[in-house]
Amino acid sequence: MMKKLLMATGLLLLAFQWNTWAQTIRISGQISEENGDPIPGATVLLKGSTTGTSADIDGKYAIDVPKEGILVFSFIGYETKEIAIANQSTINVTLVSDISDLEEVVVIGYGTATKRDITGAVSSVTASKLENENPNSIQDVLRGNVAGLNVGMSTSAKGGGSLEVRGRTSLNAGTSPLLVLDGAIYYGQLSDINPNDIETVEVLKDASSAAVFGAKAANGVIMINTKKGKKGRPRISINSNVGVASVAAMEDVYGPHEFISWREDVFKSINAGGYEPYEFSDPRTLPSDISLDEWLAYDGSEGDPVTVWLQRLNMQPEEIKNYKAGKFVDWYDRIFQNGLRQDHTVSLSGKTDDVQYYWSLGYLNNEGIIIGDEFETIRSRFNIQGKINKFLTVGMNTQFANRDEGNVTVDWNNLQRLSPWGSEFNEDGTLKYRPNDEVSGGNHPQYDRSYIDRQQKEFTLNSTIFASVDLPFGFNFRTNFTPRFTFYERFNHESASHFEWSQRGGNASRQNSRTYYWQIDNILTWKKNFNNIHDFNMTLLANAEKFQSWDNTMSNNGFEPHDRLGYHNIGGGINPIISSNDQYSTGDALMGRLLYTFKDKYSTTISVRRDGYSAFGQSNPRATFYSIAGAWLFSDESFIDLDWLDFGKLRISWGSNGNRDIGRYAALSDLNTGKYFYQRPNGELYFVNQLYVNTMSNPNLKWERTNSFNIGLDFSLFKGVLDGTLETYKMSTRDLLVERSLPDILGFNFVYDNLGQVDNKGFELSLNSTNIQRPNFTWRTGMNFQLNRNEIISLYGDTDEEGNELDDIENQWFIGEAIDRIWDTKADGIYQESDKDEAAEYGKYPGDFRLVDVNQDGLYTIEDKQFLGYTEPRFRWSLRNEFKLYKNFDISFMLYSYWGHDGTFNQLKNRQGFLDRTNSFITPYYTEDNPNNEWARLYSSDGSASFSLYRKRSFIRFENISVAYTLPKKMLEKAKIENLRFYFNVRNVGHYAPQWNWFDPENSGPTPRYVTLGLDLTL
Repeated sequence: MMKKLLMATGLLLLAFQWNTWAQTIRISGQISEENGDPIPGATVLLKGSTTGTSADIDGKYAIDVPKEGILVFSFIGYETKEIAIANQSTINVTLVSDISDLEEVVVIGYGTATKRDITGAVSSVTASKLENENPNSIQDVLRGNVAGLNVGMSTSAKGGGSLEVRGRTSLNAGTSPLLVLDGAIYYGQLSDINPNDIETVEVLKDASSAAVFGAKAANGVIMINTKKGKKGRPRISINSNVGVASVAAMEDVYGPHEFISWREDVFKSINAGGYEPYEFSDPRTLPSDISLDEWLAYDGSEGDPVTVWLQRLNMQPEEIKNYKAGKFVDWYDRIFQNGLRQDHTVSLSGKTDDVQYYWSLGYLNNEGIIIGDEFETIRSRFNIQGKINKFLTVGMNTQFANRDEGNVTVDWNNLQRLSPWGSEFNEDGTLKYRPNDEVSGGNHPQYDRSYIDRQQKEFTLNSTIFASVDLPFGFNFRTNFTPRFTFYERFNHESASHFEWSQRGGNASRQNSRTYYWQIDNILTWKKNFNNIHDFNMTLLANAEKFQSWDNTMSNNGFEPHDRLGYHNIGGGINPIISSNDQYSTGDALMGRLLYTFKDKYSTTISVRRDGYSAFGQSNPRATFYSIAGAWLFSDESFIDLDWLDFGKLRISWGSNGNRDIGRYAALSDLNTGKYFYQRPNGELYFVNQLYVNTMSNPNLKWERTNSFNIGLDFSLFKGVLDGTLETYKMSTRDLLVERSLPDILGFNFVYDNLGQVDNKGFELSLNSTNIQRPNFTWRTGMNFQLNRNEIISLYGDTDEEGNELDDIENQWFIGEAIDRIWDTKADGIYQESDKDEAAEYGKYPGDFRLVDVNQDGLYTIEDKQFLGYTEPRFRWSLRNEFKLYKNFDISFMLYSYWGHDGTFNQLKNRQGFLDRTNSFITPYYTEDNPNNEWARLYSSDGSASFSLYRKRSFIRFENISVAYTLPKKMLEKAKIENLRFYFNVRNVGHYAPQWNWFDPENSGPTPRYVTLGLDLTL
């Protein structure tokens, strides 16, 4: 009986197990990050059991589980996700990082730290968030995205623009921030760095964060970090885009018929009340009370009245001939173009347990909006690091670039000079040098470039080779060796076939230069945490550097019998000139920094750096710079219990940094040579060499020093809905590096010296908000606001009889005022016909500008000048909005604004150039029949005064709008494509400037608009 019972039980269990197996299915899929990258090693577990598996190198998994149940997906650093099986066979999962913003690692000088521990003012930009905007340069990545960083505009095909952190702090020394590329100081051009290679950019703004770079960091530091391979299978990424540059802002010139009417008004204004009725008018439209004979008799003319009329308007025979033939030229089309732009980058990257690599190759070819403006470059980057064993890692970050800048651009300024009635070609079909045969009437815009043969290229190789050794007790020693090579060549030939250059028998020149720069950084770091209470992060640095360059230049002219070989036969001329310019400098540094955190709430950073640089005087070859900073994460305090506060951190810092941005021999006297002819008593001429001291030395020259005090507040509110940073700072720059003027009796014009003080203070606010977050719609906004004020505290120490320090009138630097303060005679409207007598007292006429005579002495002197405004914006802001629709569409746009500053606007005078011999941009102007109080008459008079006119240059720019579409992954899986995205971008959509209506308020010249279409493909 028992035997039968056991057999029945076994059969029952077997049937149950069979039923269970019959209900088991295979689930497969891929586990990815939010950006689509796979997560190798992620765990998949059947909830409530021990059944599980791990994702492979591509993030893919497969598991046999019952039809009903729950799968748990997890990986270190990501939030765990549970998904019901619900009879599904494919489950793709996206895991969200559970690392808070405070735990995010940020690159700082010679190391890294978490945001929680940072005590200085550091702003970070992630380049991947701007991919849809197709940044062509580092400046495009940064523009409008960092509070306190001013990015200039460049309208050339090369692009780019100036960089300035927290305003101007120096009078003569450079104000550009220090560049650091992948942890090593970088002295190359930003155009050599491919924006597609950039991972993040950190901007170190206060003295504490930048102090580890000491004598080079007074103007801030920009740290560029390039991409590294990510764990998983090898990836091939392709970014390819094409676009068009078109003219967005340009002023019109007078067309053929408007030109004639305008020229009539020019001569009426030049002769201001001293001409006969209708003297400059078309004789075919004379009123009935003036006969043609009377009209001709005004100046005793005879012959064809139309010819006489045009001659009175100073039109040249060529113009008169073309006018009668009805032939005119639209010079705009000979100067401007729609430029083709293309940028292509392919990269290969990956990471295994032992090797991490990233390689890219990029080609960029941009045409500008002006004919001849072109920039071409090939750029490549190779980053690799390998783990040799448990304690040794070696690697290399190498960047190669080959730039071609041999373009010859037409002179767009000829547009306002050239008469529409000039001739474009000679009778033989060649370009006519002077279209109207008048010297002041402008040259054919394409004439010069058609006789120039130019080759200008620069090859650069920048590399950082490193080895890192992990030592016991939390120590690490790393050595960086960073060599940089540049090879520059410029060959130029100006043909003797040119109308003017023929007189010199053609010109040719060759220039070759080579630069070799290296630096070594020996870095010892110690990171140790004791009982999760005391956290130490110490960095010690020993640095050495050397710069050396060699430059050779030769030129010649008067080539005989001809110059057709150009720079290929530089010795064929009769006037050879050979010169060389070699330079050499060295530097060294010692640095120590300690970042200490107590209970993850209280942090302090202390640093000291000692720098030496050969450019300074022998009495001060070195300087020491200090900083100290503290931070308090007050949101982690038990006595602060606010539901709406996620985190809050208060920071305070003080530090001292230096500026060494001067010439390598600024402190030294240098000897110069020259040659001159000497005549013997018998009349024979011969060359005499001379040797003379060219500059005055200053053995006491030392670093310009900037002390900076900063208070910052970082916060996040409402469960991450709103976060931001508030900064306020004050900087004081002493021992300014200035060119001090010297009396002529000394034999030198100036000497470099340390004089004076400039203070700088400001306020910055950055905000980021998630306005709406739904499954199929997300709207995020980012905003930056900044204002900056500077003041000259002292200059040279020279005082007047009352003990007040004297201003520098020549450079317009005034004690107690800003560096950019405008000091000039103030205009007060236009003299009207009723003001004729008053205008005459100052040698002016109705239609000229009335100026404020402060002391009422009837003269315009220095005593009449006033402070009128500022040339730098009083505040700046930017606003970015990002929208994500249905997980596939991304839309973003950005605005930025500069407000409250003034710019010169002398076009109001209507006297740009020789109006009686050229064309002009179309502007309003005063006439007796059409008076106004803003625009002067044509060819107005300044009288005895010398002054400029100013207008508010405030503007808001619609910087860009971008639309991108990412194809769903299910569509791409069959083609083995990981990601495919198409994007469309318009940069410089338009601008609003309420008081500035001349060209572009940021550029004051032709400004381009870029339209780009591209794709991003990952295999």
